Amino acid sequence: MSTEDRPPAPRSLAEALRARGDAALGALLRSRPDLITPVPTDLTQLATRAGTRASVVRALERLDRFALQTAEALAVAADPATYDELLALTAGDDADPAVVAALPHALDILREQALVWGGDDRLRLVRTARELLAPAPQHPSPTGLGPTVQEATAGMSPGRIQEIVTAAGLSSTHDSVSAVTALSGLFTDRARMTALLADAPADSLDVLERLVWGPPYGQVTSDPAPRLRWLLDRGLLLPTAPGTVVLPREVALHLRRGLAHRTPEPVPPVVEATAVHRPQVVDSTAAGQAYTALATIEELLKDWDEGGPAVLRAGGLSVRDLKRTAVALDVPEPVAAFWVELAYAAGLIASDGEADERYAVTPAYDEWLEAPAAECWSRLATAWLAATRTAGLVGGRDAKDRTLSTLGPGLDRSAAPEVRHRVLALLAGLPEGAAPDDGSVLARLRWERPLRGAQREDDPRTRLAQWALSEAELLGVTGRGALSAHGRALLGPAAAAKHPEAEPSGAAGPGDKLPVHHHHHRPAPVAPLSPAEQAVASAAAARLLTPQLPEPLDHVLLQADLTAVAPGPLRRPLADMLGVLADVESKGGATVYRFTPGSVRRALDAGQAASDLHAFLAEHSRTPVPQPLAYLIDDVARRHGHLRVGAASAYVRCDDDAVLNEILADKRAAGLGLRRLAPTVLAAQADPAGLLEGLRSMGFAPAAESAEGDVLITRALAHRTPPRTAPEPVPDGPPVPDDILLAAALRAIRAGDLASTTPRKPGTAPEANGELPRTGSAETLATMQAAVLTGEALWIGYVNAEGTASQRVVAPIRVEGGFVTAYDHTADEVRTYPLHRITGVAELADDSG
Repeated sequence: MSTEDRPPAPRSLAEALRARGDAALGALLRSRPDLITPVPTDLTQLATRAGTRASVVRALERLDRFALQTAEALAVAADPATYDELLALTAGDDADPAVVAALPHALDILREQALVWGGDDRLRLVRTARELLAPAPQHPSPTGLGPTVQEATAGMSPGRIQEIVTAAGLSSTHDSVSAVTALSGLFTDRARMTALLADAPADSLDVLERLVWGPPYGQVTSDPAPRLRWLLDRGLLLPTAPGTVVLPREVALHLRRGLAHRTPEPVPPVVEATAVHRPQVVDSTAAGQAYTALATIEELLKDWDEGGPAVLRAGGLSVRDLKRTAVALDVPEPVAAFWVELAYAAGLIASDGEADERYAVTPAYDEWLEAPAAECWSRLATAWLAATRTAGLVGGRDAKDRTLSTLGPGLDRSAAPEVRHRVLALLAGLPEGAAPDDGSVLARLRWERPLRGAQREDDPRTRLAQWALSEAELLGVTGRGALSAHGRALLGPAAAAKHPEAEPSGAAGPGDKLPVHHHHHRPAPVAPLSPAEQAVASAAAARLLTPQLPEPLDHVLLQADLTAVAPGPLRRPLADMLGVLADVESKGGATVYRFTPGSVRRALDAGQAASDLHAFLAEHSRTPVPQPLAYLIDDVARRHGHLRVGAASAYVRCDDDAVLNEILADKRAAGLGLRRLAPTVLAAQADPAGLLEGLRSMGFAPAAESAEGDVLITRALAHRTPPRTAPEPVPDGPPVPDDILLAAALRAIRAGDLASTTPRKPGTAPEANGELPRTGSAETLATMQAAVLTGEALWIGYVNAEGTASQRVVAPIRVEGGFVTAYDHTADEVRTYPLHRITGVAELADDSG
């Protein structure tokens, strides 16, 4: 393209945006959704919003390390800078080939994000970004560079500047400006600088070596040492304040061989695979952990089925209740906090909202009990992926130094879903069955979203990633550290594509480090799914998990020592009944239940007869019912209900008065306040529940009865909250616009921009850009009527019913009844406008079309 054919260089960010197509503008609005809330009236307003401090900071924080290094290099370059100058700062004198290959892509990212505009011959960093990234005493640059010679000598006396120029071997000049220019030229000339430093004392060079990579500032006394004096005389160090000197940027860049950063990082760190397992082993291990996760959640829900712990006044669980829950689940407290938070995120537990507020199971638990196990797991995994509540924070302190509690406020971290998804996506990029080195995963995430300034190992995203890795293993998304097939399915179809970073070479065994191939391009990350896409992916994950989960059994093995062994998971009716009839003694690969007089009595209290229990055990045991167990059931049943307890406060009745005599004679009955009312009836001061408990502790087996004399069947009363929805994740900024919103926003911005930039006749429109035309109602009406006759287009200002002002280019068709019907060029359709809402009208220039 010749110089004449080349489009003129944009003079502002707004002009640069105006030259973009809809696809490029849409990419900007997707990557920076804060720019579309609310929709800008035109491209000038969009450019202004893109340069605000809050928006620029957010955009910078979402850059990868090399894109950020490129922006930092532009901030220390001339304004504007050429592509070659930028390349010299990022690749150095040695022209690092990796940087040379990666720089165009990094620059494209900055341009797409509207942080950089202009052609390769005039690259400009948005002013706000330059202010944030350029070196300053108040906020040092990550480059470690100091001010330029011009900036450092701004307050220096002309005589002192001339002395420096002369000492550096340059000719004196007539003014300070040309002297500073000459000094800058010397410091940026590699050959002359090399000659100048060749004469420097060795200890002076040591001083420069200490300052070259930053911080560039140093302290000096009022009488500097000779090694410092040599540098100060030649301007290689310049005073910035009393007792403080700085290494000028040009000098540092010469010593660095042109590099703005000590270690440019153009290529993302590769996620290393430390071991590889057979995919079947990974899937079965993950499935086993998924089953354990389901069993743990179910145990938690059963524990809270009759009403869970009280809600603290400030919200959340008390430390004591968390400890009790951890003991009940047989897990450490941090793990218990994770399971509680997961059940809450899945909508299975919530606050009951009563005056005496407690946590309880929600009605969703009843549906959960009927759902297949794999569907229950996918519901948990989907809730975990999307949750912003972060269990790892439990026990920490908030900004006001208050302890963060499970289910309490302050646990939301809006970046958590993105980090979890990205961690799993990185694992999906490894070969199937490969377990990553956690350190390389964290290094990759820090490269993708670096903290500006010093790197910290405890930065929030690193902690979120560490928790994501451990929680994925707990939940059964991963097995032996590697992503399972059902875990991969959670990420959607795109995750199934093999990552180009790591390819297996030959057969690797457990513990072998897999060879990897470095690439200078970055693979496109697996994008988070929409709710509809996630539902499809979760269903696919459930289908893959189903054959991996053990089939529920319909039998147990009864043993002579009054125990029953369940060699695997039991079908729900069997498990529920056995949970009433026996106590769980141990868990693991097989669950051991123990029958006791108390557990048998519990089953009888629940309405079962001895014959029912015998039939149940005979039906579900693969071994004959042992005689000791049959005797135990018959013995407890024979005594069960022999005594009857009712309300007097309470009474005991028994057809055998000898039993009542035995009770009265027992010293342990003193606290019950018993007295005989009749040969077969005793009255008590205790309430029925206390009387039942007291008699049972004495070795009797009383049954409660109703006012009609019927035996009461006692069952645990399930406590449910009112219907509750799962907690909504806290969004990480404005949502990314969907295609429909994006298309509408682009139309509105283009329309507003057309109206604001259409040429007007001189003298008929306000000169200020964006100011609405103002004319009286009579003039507006007359101009409209004239335009109907001539067919000319007009520029109007319009205020809608919501009070939003806009500019439009219209061609009036008719004017009547206080309304004007016109073809709206900006909306590309015919519209009707009330005349009283038109602020004014102006004629367009003759060549505007």
